[in-house]
Amino acid sequence: MPEELTFARELPLTQAAIGFARERHGDQRRAADRAPFMVHLVEVASLLERSRYPDHVVAAAVLHDVLEDTDADPADLEARFGQEVAALVALVSDDPAIADEEERKDAVREHVRDAGGYAAVVYAADKVSKARELRMLMASGAERTETDAKLRRYRKSLDMLEQTIPGSRIVELLRFELEALERMPPKPERG
Repeated sequence: MPEELTFARELPLTQAAIGFARERHGDQRRAADRAPFMVHLVEVASLLERSRYPDHVVAAAVLHDVLEDTDADPADLEARFGQEVAALVALVSDDPAIADEEERKDAVREHVRDAGGYAAVVYAADKVSKARELRMLMASGAERTETDAKLRRYRKSLDMLEQTIPGSRIVELLRFELEALERMPPKPERG
């Protein structure tokens, strides 16, 4: 697969990360459209590559969910991809020791705020992709309680990111995605 993705053609660490993520995420699917979960990961990475972030940041974007959603551990990431990539992935990952979902999301947001820099752009690109996925969920008729909670959470993320990395192209893209969802929400499909 790595050779098929043009955005990763000149990024050896990212190519290795795509292979690793594909192995670890296996048959996982996105909730909104049942597409392979890898679609989300390479979308996030592609947003960063097209904004000219370095290979290790794009690789971290590919791996950003591997600690939360697979059996991979930080030591494995560090051994395979280096300390910088492992640290970025850890910064944007939920802490499984926090049981309450809102508290877990708030904690990640605060870690990203404190770290800033590359952690903030990986986090922002993830939220762009998640906002796009939320649009699909809304169009398919997902429960409003679920979609409204996600939208509130993404709005909090946008507020934090605008303070942490003002003027970022990725943050501006997130602002657009959220404004579109709030002002022109998709109508659920009727079957």
